Amino acid sequence: METVIVTQIKSNIGIKKGQKLTLAALGLRKTGQQRKHTLTPQVKGMIYDVQHLVRVEKA
Repeated sequence: METVIVTQIKSNIGIKKGQKLTLAALGLRKTGQQRKHTLTPQVKGMIYDVQHLVRVEKA
């Protein structure tokens, strides 16, 4: 499987509760924080839900 680096680029202040929970599930709490994830269908779906708040790069 492919590995990606997910970086939070926007604040989670004022966003919907579900999107906050999705960021937390991805392991992101603060702007600028990064996490490595294996690109599974579940992770793809989470990234899609918060695509306006994160940047995704291939690792």
